[in-house]
Amino acid sequence: MMNLTVVLFERLGLLLVIAFVLTRSPGFRSLLYNEFSFKMAGIHACVFGLFGIAGTLTGVVIGNDFTVVNEFVWNVKDDQMVVSSSLVAIVIAGLLGGPAVGLGAGIIAGTHLFFLGGIGFVANSLVNPLTGLLAGFTARFFSQERVISPIKALFIGIFPPILLMHLLLIFDSQDRTMIELINVIGLPVVLSNSIAIAIFTAMIAIVLREQENEAAFATRQALTIAEEALPFLKEESFQSKAEGLADLLYARLKLAAVTVTDEREVMAHKGLGGDHHKIGNRLTTQISRRALASKETLVAYSKTEIQCTHKNCPLEAVIIIPILEAQQTIGLIKLYFRKPQHIGPVELMLAEGLGQLIANQLKTIKAERLELHTRDAELSNLQAQINPHFLFNTLHMIAALFRKDPEKARHITVQLAQFMRFNLKLVSTQLVPLEKETEHVKAYIEIIQTRFTSRLQIYFLQPEGISHLLIPPSSIQPLVENSVRHGLEHVSEEGRIDVRMERFDERIKISVQDNGQGFPDHILQQAGETVLAEKQHGGTGLYNVNQRLINLLGKEARLHVRNLSEGGSEVYFTIPYRED
Repeated sequence: MMNLTVVLFERLGLLLVIAFVLTRSPGFRSLLYNEFSFKMAGIHACVFGLFGIAGTLTGVVIGNDFTVVNEFVWNVKDDQMVVSSSLVAIVIAGLLGGPAVGLGAGIIAGTHLFFLGGIGFVANSLVNPLTGLLAGFTARFFSQERVISPIKALFIGIFPPILLMHLLLIFDSQDRTMIELINVIGLPVVLSNSIAIAIFTAMIAIVLREQENEAAFATRQALTIAEEALPFLKEESFQSKAEGLADLLYARLKLAAVTVTDEREVMAHKGLGGDHHKIGNRLTTQISRRALASKETLVAYSKTEIQCTHKNCPLEAVIIIPILEAQQTIGLIKLYFRKPQHIGPVELMLAEGLGQLIANQLKTIKAERLELHTRDAELSNLQAQINPHFLFNTLHMIAALFRKDPEKARHITVQLAQFMRFNLKLVSTQLVPLEKETEHVKAYIEIIQTRFTSRLQIYFLQPEGISHLLIPPSSIQPLVENSVRHGLEHVSEEGRIDVRMERFDERIKISVQDNGQGFPDHILQQAGETVLAEKQHGGTGLYNVNQRLINLLGKEARLHVRNLSEGGSEVYFTIPYRED
């Protein structure tokens, strides 16, 4: 019995080497991920059936005198019995592929045992399909597990040899020699088969972990490249996009070469073959046209498929990734390799992920640009709302002046024309230098002080070195206008407005203070946040300014409104300070 056990384990070692090679085959992954189809079920049944036949060939033969024949099992005499290891393959087929794969593999291995003949050939033939079927149904109890653990597989592996012993006794119950044979082979077969099944499932778990690690690596690399590619994808020119992507992919992936094309021609090439893979070459190859039309990643494993016309081209394989924008193919990324063997599962997975990520990046960029255009339209609309408001009040003032001081009225009319001309230019501009904005405010102040000379003084304080800072247009003038129209509305003399710009750390505070009546308590919290319904405190100007500041400079630049303890109010905001 000890000699038989040693021989069985030796033969199973060879069988497990074959199993290890099997787990490295490309088609094995589909079985691990339960990608069922009738075609794949048939293929896997044949593969495991052949694996079962290999288990029979590497088994042992026992003579009627209980001697162990150490040769491989090519034929069996009538007075000999084959001790096969085929059950190992059949159990694994059932556990991984289900009843259909297990039964199919069992029929193939069982048929081979039937034609070998020998003592107990009927039982040996029947136990394989029965085991495959039962193992397939058993696997359904572990359907939540990717791969059955080796301990569970060890336990399951005990039962097929026991079933074999029972079948041998059923079909040869009158043969006293059979009982003695079972006593000899029983324990060695149970131990060797169950341990081999456990080892095989451990191999599968290792393969699965390797695949998951490869997938994680490919995903991380694709995410990193997609993030680094974002600045290039934001370029308006496709030529700039192509050159940036080609340089990035060539440096990151260490490929033989990278080519980026649009729909018609090569836009950038980096790496080997640059003497004939040139910018401006037309896309004439069949595989390029298929990639453009199908919108799917394609692979060429030979020069014939690549269709390069250059005789000494060093590039023998390529992965072609379509660049998709709004479901349309706008170009191709070609990853070239020196040899077809350099394209593995990781490279294919990386290419697929990279194509999807770039498509998502382009979709996001397009959405951001659309949002920006919408925001520009809204800001232009807000700016247009301010101009008629100021124009109405100024024209009313000029009309009054014509009766008292026509010369002054003409001067203010010229000032108004200059102011409006400057103001109209700002409608199409998101940000302007603070210097331009202060000129705008000073022009407004001159007009206002002309009207309220007797009861209003406006003081302007600006430190040096900040005129280069950028600010949304018409951000200060509406605040001054708000103080004039509302804060000082009931002040008949000694009205005062202070426009101040002060630096605090890395920000510039711009404030407008007045010594008027301040904001009513029920208005104070809403000022700048909404267009107030009350006509007296309409707040349109404050709201418009606040929206522009937030949209263009962020929430930190929002308006702050407060009443001063000595009377009056202050409206202020801050902008970032940057060195010129």
